[in-house]
Amino acid sequence: RLFLHTKLSNPHYPPEVQAETTLVNFTVTESGLEDQLLALTVERERPDLAHRKTELIRQQNQFKVKIKELEDQILFKLASAEGDVTQDVELIEGLESAKKISNEINEKVVIAKKTTDEINETSEKYRPVAARGSVLFFLMNELYKVHTYYIYSLNAFVTVFLRGIDLMSDEVEADAEAASSSGGAGGGEGESKVSGGGGGGDSSPAAAPARRVKVLTPEEIGVRCTTLMSSITDVVFHYMRRGLFERDKLTVATLLALKILVKDGELDAGLVDLLVQAPVHPDPGDMGVLKQWMLPAIWARVKALEAAKPVLERVGEVMQTYCDEWEAWFNKEQPEQARMPGEFGGVLEPIHKLLILRALRPDRLRNALSDFIASSIGEQFVSEPAFNMEEVYDETSPAVPVFFVLFPGVDPTVWVEGLGSKLGFSLASGRFVNISMGQGQEEPAMAALNQFAEKGGWLMLQNVHLMQSWLPKLERTLEAVAPTAHAGFRCFISAEPPPLPYLKNMPESLMQSCVKVANEAPADLKSNLRRAWAQFSDEHVQRSARPQEFTACLFALCTYHALVLGRRRFGQTGWSRAYSFNAGDLRVCADVLFKYLDAAPSADAVPWEDLRYIFGEIMYGGHITDAWDRRTNNAYLAQLFTEAVFHGGEVLPGFAVLPVAASSTYDAYRSHIDRKLPAEAPQLFGLHPNAEIDYLTATTQTLFSTIVTLEGGLASGGSGGGG
Repeated sequence: RLFLHTKLSNPHYPPEVQAETTLVNFTVTESGLEDQLLALTVERERPDLAHRKTELIRQQNQFKVKIKELEDQILFKLASAEGDVTQDVELIEGLESAKKISNEINEKVVIAKKTTDEINETSEKYRPVAARGSVLFFLMNELYKVHTYYIYSLNAFVTVFLRGIDLMSDEVEADAEAASSSGGAGGGEGESKVSGGGGGGDSSPAAAPARRVKVLTPEEIGVRCTTLMSSITDVVFHYMRRGLFERDKLTVATLLALKILVKDGELDAGLVDLLVQAPVHPDPGDMGVLKQWMLPAIWARVKALEAAKPVLERVGEVMQTYCDEWEAWFNKEQPEQARMPGEFGGVLEPIHKLLILRALRPDRLRNALSDFIASSIGEQFVSEPAFNMEEVYDETSPAVPVFFVLFPGVDPTVWVEGLGSKLGFSLASGRFVNISMGQGQEEPAMAALNQFAEKGGWLMLQNVHLMQSWLPKLERTLEAVAPTAHAGFRCFISAEPPPLPYLKNMPESLMQSCVKVANEAPADLKSNLRRAWAQFSDEHVQRSARPQEFTACLFALCTYHALVLGRRRFGQTGWSRAYSFNAGDLRVCADVLFKYLDAAPSADAVPWEDLRYIFGEIMYGGHITDAWDRRTNNAYLAQLFTEAVFHGGEVLPGFAVLPVAASSTYDAYRSHIDRKLPAEAPQLFGLHPNAEIDYLTATTQTLFSTIVTLEGGLASGGSGGGG
């Protein structure tokens, strides 16, 4: 017999191979995965029930074996009996004993069945958690259609899924420990200690975990499931988002929100299809007075919305009745924040508002989607925290490498070396090796890999996309050393993405096993500012001779950095060329600022003009080649770097620096960003409100076309699956 196995998620074989073999598809279905995740959830949440169920299954198997042995013994005795069997006392006693044992087994089977039904009934109450996990996995599993780097394995997903459960379990155990320490020893009511006993039989487990499990009421289980679903969704999405390109993050968040709401019955799948596909009416009819300001293409989309009955079935008629009000709404800079005109004011659900925006003002739909996601599933799905290398390291193991996606101006070496120096893995200690791959580097890389896999150490292989013929060997070697690798072994890999998203430059199984990090500069101002501020720490600020003044200046510098990065998303309206401003520029400028401020005789004698020249002409200005871009850059610096930063001056329209005081600490500024930064708008960059119309319209179209590629419509693909 010949058995062949592939790790490819969607393999294609020649016709002659398919004709001569039997192909078996072991791809998991949605209902099948849901059952598996349910078992894992119950094992984590109620290990006592999982243990009892395992014991019952083992007991049932023992009963079947025992009954088979009794039947064989009876048949053997009957076959070997001589003479009148009614006179064979030993045979009769054996039959009576067998009957007695059989009756006892049947009684135990009845008890075990009842116990199993009770266990299954309790376990089923955790099914919403498993259903949410199944939705998340199949979302992850489809992302490879967007980019070949977005590929994940079921094993990796299960690990992340269980981490989401464990985070909540750790909190519960911590609360229980605090309660027991304050309330004295002894188990409280409603708790059971998992130890030796199994249910419904005289068998006991060989080894059972000893931990206290709180038995929850049905109402408490419902609350617990809600908490678990929230934790799992957060953890899995954060795991996915860390490896997504910036352009795809809102797309995946939107798709996740829509799938969850449709699955939970909070959204009608037909409305979601209208939003995603934006159909046009084949015969929209006469526009009437609307023709004064509305384009015919928009009118066709508006008439198509009348399929969203009963709420929008008269939307075309309503717009004609309140023509002037709708024209005023249409011309607003931020119509998504305004009240809907006419009889729609205050009565529309968020999904209906999105439908109208999709038809009339698609350029504002991106911001509206962010608000919709934040209000429906949580702010954390649209507001990304600053990158934390320690969090990434916590998710790795000797068998799980880290894969960094390289972008212009992004160097992951700084993150790895910084964390390695804290943990004792540095170049000086000989426990860290950084190799930039190229011709002739294959042997040193393999030697370092085998050495560190045996003795422990960190290996960083950069630019592996240049070594296409060597990558399969790296993949096999990592797989071979994983089971026996030293606990201190870690492998970090970096590569540039292929020029087109459907091209492959990395082995599929290697990408499945990696923790992926695509720490591209964000497109929005808040994420850029939050990320820039996270480059520093309170310890860094306190080293200055003037910590309050330095904090204010550093915040102005971070704001400047966020502005020049965020301006890139406006295309040639922002910068005439794509300049590679990066975190290295920010750190060097911060060092210059630190030295100049400490060297100044007083806070009133800061050489602002020198700082503006160094930042605008040498550091950031060194990237700039266009004279008009240089003029724009210097205009930002002239506004930001003045004495006003010491007196609470504005660094952006409506957003000021905190006044210099003892309370203006590093953490105070971090919360200041989250609480006070105005909503994203071109005016924050000094641009006209219309500057982002083309950009936002194009990104909205790309967002929904990507969702169609992934799902083909939520009504047909989003809520289906295996069951």
